[in-house]
Amino acid sequence: MKKDWKMVKIPEALFYQEGPGVRKHQFTTEGVKLLNVGNINNGQINLSKTKIFISEKEAFGKYKHFLVDDGDLVIASSGIVVDNFYNKIAFIKKEHLPLCMNTSTIRFKVLNINIIDINYFKYFLKTKFFSDQLKKLITGSAQLNFGPSHLKKIDLLLPPLTDQKRIIKILDKADALRQKRKQAIGLLDEYSKSVFFEMFGDPVKNERGWEIKTIEQLVNKDRYAIKRGPFGGSLKKEVFVKSGYLVYEQYHALNNDFTMARYFIDEKKFNELKAFEVKPGDIIVSCSGVYLGKLAIVPKGSKKGIINQALLKISLDNTKINNLLFIHIFTNPNFKNKFFGNNIGSGIPNFPAMTEFKKFKFICPPIELQNKFESIYIKTELLKQKMFDQAEEMEKQFQALMQMNFSQS
Repeated sequence: MKKDWKMVKIPEALFYQEGPGVRKHQFTTEGVKLLNVGNINNGQINLSKTKIFISEKEAFGKYKHFLVDDGDLVIASSGIVVDNFYNKIAFIKKEHLPLCMNTSTIRFKVLNINIIDINYFKYFLKTKFFSDQLKKLITGSAQLNFGPSHLKKIDLLLPPLTDQKRIIKILDKADALRQKRKQAIGLLDEYSKSVFFEMFGDPVKNERGWEIKTIEQLVNKDRYAIKRGPFGGSLKKEVFVKSGYLVYEQYHALNNDFTMARYFIDEKKFNELKAFEVKPGDIIVSCSGVYLGKLAIVPKGSKKGIINQALLKISLDNTKINNLLFIHIFTNPNFKNKFFGNNIGSGIPNFPAMTEFKKFKFICPPIELQNKFESIYIKTELLKQKMFDQAEEMEKQFQALMQMNFSQS
């Protein structure tokens, strides 16, 4: 270990406290907000994602010792993918107050500011040294579910305060560059949305008076151009083979990732289910669950195969509407609210009946204008990909800095 560096247990340097298990019957629609796991994302506190409160009487009475303070470091401690834990760490600010902790959240306070800096501890929580210890304590799970009993067993690397300040300064600068790159990528996303609105307006209100067509008027002449995946026993486990024709899953639509191939069927089964065939250029849509309506375009060179029961495929006539405009309309918040509003938020949401879905109405601006938008969008996406590549390189450099500065030797 480096000279003057010590190894201590976390309780020797920091006070920490897990939130109480507030029951559902205690929730109110006003009062003091409860801090939940979902409020901690990308190193920030976002309270707009919850409308759960407890009464002021309970917050400042029974739970007053769980009220967080400005400057507290908070983490989510349950149901988190291990590799994403670094995003579930954030500081409480004045504008968040008053705020009460809830279950699966833990806050930290420094016991002695002359011994440890809370910003140093924030970076320590993001180290491999910390996560490796945590994984050993929580065996057999891909998700983190831990509490004070685990934290008290973890070793904390504790350099002199001057070294801590040096580490913070280096990592703050590197982190600021990473955040600026992420913000730039986010701005490009907003740019694409603003270009769409500038060119076409609101696709539901249709202030520009564009021609309107239903989905069944926009697909190609293939009799199976709109098709929901096969139900019943068509795709039982016993029909799958080691290789052959790919069975497309929700994963492909949700992640726009067509590299994964888990399930295959043989040629006989494929011919039997040919009505559900997927071709490059088709749009596949998730038809159930919390990701209802998520979609992706099947890229060129994709494996020949069929959709499963959780997907729907759409083969558009691109002389009437191009895929890109269709997707931008389909994912527009006003469009989703109008056509999916009654299907979302009711337990496990499900896709509308096919007869209803085929009647969904789309604006159809001139194809030349659609193609102009597509050209702008593609250029923006190429720039965004370049920024993603730069962001990945920055992430590697940041992790290298973390490793170097938290090295024990």
